[in-house]
Amino acid sequence: MARQMDRAAGMDMAMMRLRREDPRVVGSFRLHRRLGAGGMGVVYLGSDRRGQRVALKVIRPDLAEDQEFRSRFAREVSAARRIRGGCTARLVAADLEAERPWFATQYVPGPSLHDKVAEEGPLSAADVAAVGAALSEGLVAVHEAGVVHRDLKPSNILLSPKGPRIIDFGIAWATGASTLTHVGTAVGSPGFLAPEQVRGAAVTPATDVFALGATLAYAATQDSPFGHGSSEVMLYRVVHEEPQLQGVPDALAPLVRACLAKDPEERPSTLQLSLRLKEIAAREAQGMGDVRPPAPRTDPDRPTGRLAEQRTQRRPQGTPPPRTGGTNGGTRPGARPAPARNTGRTGNRPAPRSGTGRSAPRTTGTGRRPANPRLLRQRLFVFVVVTLLVALGIAAAQGCQGPARGLHHGGAGQDVRQVRTYEPLPTERLSTER
Repeated sequence: MARQMDRAAGMDMAMMRLRREDPRVVGSFRLHRRLGAGGMGVVYLGSDRRGQRVALKVIRPDLAEDQEFRSRFAREVSAARRIRGGCTARLVAADLEAERPWFATQYVPGPSLHDKVAEEGPLSAADVAAVGAALSEGLVAVHEAGVVHRDLKPSNILLSPKGPRIIDFGIAWATGASTLTHVGTAVGSPGFLAPEQVRGAAVTPATDVFALGATLAYAATQDSPFGHGSSEVMLYRVVHEEPQLQGVPDALAPLVRACLAKDPEERPSTLQLSLRLKEIAAREAQGMGDVRPPAPRTDPDRPTGRLAEQRTQRRPQGTPPPRTGGTNGGTRPGARPAPARNTGRTGNRPAPRSGTGRSAPRTTGTGRRPANPRLLRQRLFVFVVVTLLVALGIAAAQGCQGPARGLHHGGAGQDVRQVRTYEPLPTERLSTER
């Protein structure tokens, strides 16, 4: 990734070679290519004697003659020296007393956020949240140093291989065609200015929060939340109209709208933004990773796939394999699963899930699930044998009592009574003989 970014930067630098009027050496840095030009001056790619690359900005000659500009430039450079943090382009050197003042910052390879979105389209919700979280964390360090950026916008954010970096910390107040300059007021870019900047009020860290909200809206929609038009039209919309956030993902829209509140007191702090955007980035990234096609419905009591193969390999010798709906040991898609036989064996049932997502531990023979299926089968066999023996014993006892009762109460008993009825008594025989 880093090599690709360096290669791309090298191609851009090859198209912007030094001109005749450009200096070749500034301070202890040798200049190699033009990186760009703005309202304040020209930015060059330079390097020191150790080979460290820097982005060196040289102030325009007409601004160098303005003492008010020099004083303000000196204050901004002094404040920029105090900034510490990984999301900023670190200030390396500066010369405020030179004929043309200059300052050098750490060179950051990679395109700007503006160019990235313009060439490849809007970023995803997860990427927008991740970039916003890193920028918010960088602004925390900036504001702790007592600095307000005042001109945070997509073109002042570089996407390096190590993450986004913020450049031009409130120094580029002199303007070109796309920025505003008013004596005694802070300046910025139309569409990313906060309402208090337009009114000429004092700027605070909340001013950068407004600009960050507009920047995130651009990254998500490839458009400014206040549309397009002349500077006057854009400034009027910033002060009097609500931002247009159509196209901003639902996960980000409420937070972006809060950043664009007209009242600075109603905007979230940079620390709150950093924490909230980190949560959104993690949730959106996880949601993208969890998008999977639905699995075919199978019997919940019968494992399939790799789990079934593992249990098949662990099956004791002599145990017949479980019946399945297919011919390859799995469940045939679309086939109705066969009902499970009630054999008392529970070893093939998946372990119940607990509230934490972990499998519940298996119970022993005294619980609901025996730990040893073979022991269960032995007990079942003994139970069946004992039951049969008891049943046979009862049946034999009943068979022995049945014939005895039959001699007295059955059909044979009636014949006996009849014989007794017609058999003459001894006295009757004697009278008859007489």
